[in-house]
Amino acid sequence: MHALSRASLAALVAVVIPVAVPAASAAAVNTADPVSEPCATPASHRIAQVQGAGDASPLAGQTVRVEGVVTADFQRTDQLSGFFIQDPRPDADPATSEGLFAYARESVKDVKAGDRVLVTGTVTEFNGWTELSPVTAVDVCGKGKVAALPYRLPVASGKSLEPVENMLLTFPQPLTVSEHYNLGRYGEVTLSSQGRLFQPTDRRGVDAGLNERRSLLVDDASTRENPATLPPVVRTGDVALGVTGVLGYGFGSYRLQPTKPIAYANANPRTPKPFPVIGNVKVASFNTLNWFTTLGSRGANNAAEQERQLAKLVAALKGLDADAVALMEVENNGQTALQALVDAVNAQIGAGTYAALAHPHPGTDAIQVGLIYKPAKLTPVGAAQASDDPVFSRPPLIQTFRRKGGGQPFTMLVNHLKSKGSCPSEGPDADQGDGQSCWNATRVAQAQALLGLIEDRDLPNPIVLGDLNAYGEEDPIGTLEAGGLTSVTKRFVPAAQRYSYLFDGLAGELDHALVGRQLLKRVTSAAIWHINADEPRIRDYNTEFNPPDLYRPDAYRSSDHDPLVIGLTLPGGGPGGGPDGGPDGGPGRGPGGR
Repeated sequence: MHALSRASLAALVAVVIPVAVPAASAAAVNTADPVSEPCATPASHRIAQVQGAGDASPLAGQTVRVEGVVTADFQRTDQLSGFFIQDPRPDADPATSEGLFAYARESVKDVKAGDRVLVTGTVTEFNGWTELSPVTAVDVCGKGKVAALPYRLPVASGKSLEPVENMLLTFPQPLTVSEHYNLGRYGEVTLSSQGRLFQPTDRRGVDAGLNERRSLLVDDASTRENPATLPPVVRTGDVALGVTGVLGYGFGSYRLQPTKPIAYANANPRTPKPFPVIGNVKVASFNTLNWFTTLGSRGANNAAEQERQLAKLVAALKGLDADAVALMEVENNGQTALQALVDAVNAQIGAGTYAALAHPHPGTDAIQVGLIYKPAKLTPVGAAQASDDPVFSRPPLIQTFRRKGGGQPFTMLVNHLKSKGSCPSEGPDADQGDGQSCWNATRVAQAQALLGLIEDRDLPNPIVLGDLNAYGEEDPIGTLEAGGLTSVTKRFVPAAQRYSYLFDGLAGELDHALVGRQLLKRVTSAAIWHINADEPRIRDYNTEFNPPDLYRPDAYRSSDHDPLVIGLTLPGGGPGGGPDGGPDGGPGRGPGGR
């Protein structure tokens, strides 16, 4: 107990501070009689004065004393090492925030939400975050209450969240989970208004600026990496309701720190199998995310991880149940990795169910493309082909098939085009700032080379499929479409479901299937099986950081790309009986005849 009596202190606590707090000099604050009651030393500034109407405080570097109600307490050293306060009586300027963060650990003064406090400290812009640091005094002077301010996304055009920085907010709208990449490592998810976020280069009508204004990063107020206690493990597409918290800032982003648990609705449930496709032949495409039998390279680090990875890949292939599957990111070690995958699948569904083609020219990259098929359903026509064009760092694998017993042939061209990573600093393959990232010129050249292969080798009924590392409205896809091919996912998959990859909170389609004009008549359906892009990475096979109780030997998060599956209805008949083009069911001659 301080020098004042309990009765005197109670009377002091009951006093309501005036709206205009007289400014006191720093000297007046610092020379207060240390024997007197600390709460008798008034505030020198309102919180709104400290925040100011701009991005940075007009009082940066000055010592101030402010009064407010604690809205959130994160003082532990494994948290933010401080607490949030807010003036319960806003000023008349909507541009000035009423909240402030005090960088003060429990050792300075332990406070709780609802405490009315007077805080003395230096105004600091900590990497863009307005706060008091260091704090030299925290005096608890009673209790108070601050109601959460209702706030709706998107942020108005030309505005930012700065006017509500450090304030207690509530969002009276459903918000969709759009990103969870750092859910396990940092406890972060990104929510968005008006549904999930899409890549601007994946489809028309997507506004990159609006994407940003629709987004809200939700953190866990923890500084621990890979914390033992996680927020809810959600899928993208799930919906958060009644989100409430204080709005901090860090690492270049505003961050909502929840003050109560967030309720999530399962608005994007898992499906045990792909949406059924119609047809007498099913072909699929699947990026395996570095299936390596060599340990400690790109894939599994040890035998336990490899077993976990293989179990998930097998579950995914079983669920697809396609007659032929194009595979990407298989270790380029001859047939070893590919055959190991086939053997594992066949061990569960029957010996000889799938066979693996040998790539005649897999290239020198660490990974190759592959193709497995069901001999009971399909018969290869001729030997597998490839390309030795140096434009391909991972040469395509080309194989023509017929249904068992004959009929119209079709040709699969399995691809993994140049990635968007490891960007050069200059030249045509440097990032041009158009949203297509780097190596776009090379991917366009690869797309042109694919069209040349189809034409020069007279490949019947081509289907170009695989991880093309280009979104739906980017130049490589446009090149293939201009060359007479049609995207089956654009034609058959609803726009809201047309995505196979998630990057930086934006969904889009990197995995494609494009068919020639004659084969398009035989495409009866297509689906993308959302088993990977929507799942947080902490559900994958890795053991070093993932909570052990989350792993399941199922298809979910078997990779980072979603597989796609296409249904074809191909006519039967013997040689010369093809009704849709040249002899034997081949394509007709002339532009677009394929």
